[in-house]
Amino acid sequence: MSKYTVGVDYGTLSGRAVLVDVQTGKELASSVYEYPHGVMDKNLPDGTPLGHDWALQDPQDYLDVLADTIPAILKESGVSPDDVIGIGTDFTACTVLPVKADGTPLSFLPAYKSRPHAYVKLWKHHAAQDKANRLNEIAAARNEPWLKNYGGKISSEWAIPKIWQIVEEDPEIYDAMDRFIEAADWIIWQLCGKETRNSCTAGYKEIWNKRTGFPSDDFFKALHPKLEHVVEEKLSRDILPLGDRAGTLTPAAAKLTGLREGTAVAVGNVDAHVCVPAVGIDGPSKMLAIMGTSTCHIMMGEEEHQVPGMCGVVEDGVMPGYFGYEAGQSCVGDHFAWFIDNCLPASYCGEAKRQNKNIHQYLREKAEKLRPGQSGLLALDWWNGNRSVLVDVDLSGMMVGMTLRTKPEEIYRALIEATAYGTRMIIENYREHGVPVEEFFASGGISQKDPMTMQIYADVIKMPVKIAGSLQGPALGSAIFASVAAGKKAGGYDSVFEAARAMGKIKDTVYNPIPENSERYDALFREYRTLHDYFGRGENDVMKHLKTMKQK
Repeated sequence: MSKYTVGVDYGTLSGRAVLVDVQTGKELASSVYEYPHGVMDKNLPDGTPLGHDWALQDPQDYLDVLADTIPAILKESGVSPDDVIGIGTDFTACTVLPVKADGTPLSFLPAYKSRPHAYVKLWKHHAAQDKANRLNEIAAARNEPWLKNYGGKISSEWAIPKIWQIVEEDPEIYDAMDRFIEAADWIIWQLCGKETRNSCTAGYKEIWNKRTGFPSDDFFKALHPKLEHVVEEKLSRDILPLGDRAGTLTPAAAKLTGLREGTAVAVGNVDAHVCVPAVGIDGPSKMLAIMGTSTCHIMMGEEEHQVPGMCGVVEDGVMPGYFGYEAGQSCVGDHFAWFIDNCLPASYCGEAKRQNKNIHQYLREKAEKLRPGQSGLLALDWWNGNRSVLVDVDLSGMMVGMTLRTKPEEIYRALIEATAYGTRMIIENYREHGVPVEEFFASGGISQKDPMTMQIYADVIKMPVKIAGSLQGPALGSAIFASVAAGKKAGGYDSVFEAARAMGKIKDTVYNPIPENSERYDALFREYRTLHDYFGRGENDVMKHLKTMKQK
């Protein structure tokens, strides 16, 4: 009798579930649910305005994903809930929310409906940048040894700057919350009825270390007196490793999802990191780029190296026995969508419609006819700040070389090339600091639907690009971890490596570098790197000056 697991992937704009055969990794059914509230970056549902760089979500959307997608995949597949042995989930991170002791989000309570700090702070909430700057200054002045494990900077996207923002801007919310928790862990709480904390978000987003724990209370006190005991009062020192069982489905969760009460629930995970076993990666020096609205670059190594500008290195942070490295780019798919939404002439949209083509497809067909460098354009991919290797959300986008003859498809291609240059910066930075990158894999919607972009990446990074075998890589990865939470006796696996080899997959398609293109891109990358360092490393802070003026 075949056994199955469910993987649920919570993205920036939607949640998706897949039902997977544990023996083969075959995906029998999938379902996507768009968040009704989306990303709240202008105002709350009641009209309460938000400030610059805010990005919030409503946790009710996350529960609705479970109620909508899991019954849908059970119905589509015809699989009995009795044959589903586990469920695993993954989330964007750092996506965090304040809750009461029983897990109730503060935003659910009528008293806090109009209080922005009561809602989920999405990963791309950057309004805590000033707190991140101060945190990094204080940590550097104190010679905190853990800082180098995060590339020398803690991002404004991470948990401590976000909770510090609450302390300073709405201390009543800070006092009212009993826990400040990653959405990755909160959804597990809703499924199995108890609070758990996973080692991935704790390690990468909350400054936790498997060997040394959290920074000292004295460090947190140096940030703000109310934060002195933040770990005991709002976070937790009880951290569970990836692959563990968090618990089993409660009666309420079984009713919500249509699954059987007592089904194994895997410890929470992060959307990028969970994707690694989904492509069958089971060893070091193999970089996986999960390409969506942003891109996360995940890799494992046999040694711990402190690499400037990386998001973090965490022991067992991806799979057991290896040091997990994370880097990333804050703006990739967002980049391309912004251009199409704001910069295309009506004639292009009209022609695409006349030809019955998606506008992205129409633009790609025009852009792929261009040779590298033919447009005379060069862009910086910082439309949403820079995550790696500069770790600075106050940076902004740039396009050099435009003339009155510049065409939309040339700009579109230059934006794509810019994201490839950003990935090459990350790869070269790792290599320069002793972390080898020998293979490159890509997952996510862009990798599946955009051959031109994947060829550009291969040409720019000068490595073959291998493509994930699933359209839903993170959801498949969550299903793989669910099979480990269930265990071999239930029909799953006792090792994530064993599960990855059985259930993970890549396509036969490989994008190999074209030598003449790579040669031209080498010259363009040198120019990119010059601009990158000039505007990103303090020689010219015009981007920050302009942002400051914008906010006044």
